[in-house]
Amino acid sequence: MSNNELRIRMYPKPRDVFDRIVNWLTKYRAFAWFKPIYYAAKEFWLYALFGLGTIIISIGSYDIMTESMGMPILIANAISWIGATLFAFATNRKWVFTTHVKGAWAFVVQLVGFSGGRFVTLIMEEWILLFFVYMKGLPNMPVKYVAQVLVIAINYLISKLVVFRSRTAPVDHERLES
Repeated sequence: MSNNELRIRMYPKPRDVFDRIVNWLTKYRAFAWFKPIYYAAKEFWLYALFGLGTIIISIGSYDIMTESMGMPILIANAISWIGATLFAFATNRKWVFTTHVKGAWAFVVQLVGFSGGRFVTLIMEEWILLFFVYMKGLPNMPVKYVAQVLVIAINYLISKLVVFRSRTAPVDHERLES
């Protein structure tokens, strides 16, 4: 077997724009190392990419509302949460977690579950801001940054383990016994 044959690995057929970008980019020797890393942890890389977008929406809108408009931090945080949550749901559902439910009712259930999980972390983030900014007098934006790190980690776990988990069909025990 030649060296070229040893270097060839089987990767799945590109399914989305991100697979195509990685395949195009890794044709170049300088980036070839990334392909196995990408396919080994595709979900993680896409969650990180869209998580960055969610952070930019959350912190950017929060910063504008608190620093430029003088809005109270807890209200600004709740408003920024709405935009960030809608963006996160759309991108996580379409590209990150590949378990797609079918039907309008299933979509609503998934949206409510996702928003409910995010609401839990909103309450946590509101408490962090209340305690450290209002009660302890720490600067607003650094506390928001630290809170976002905690929120991202918990949101990933909620999305992965609860909202977008793979669901298997229920087992029909009567049918199996016959």
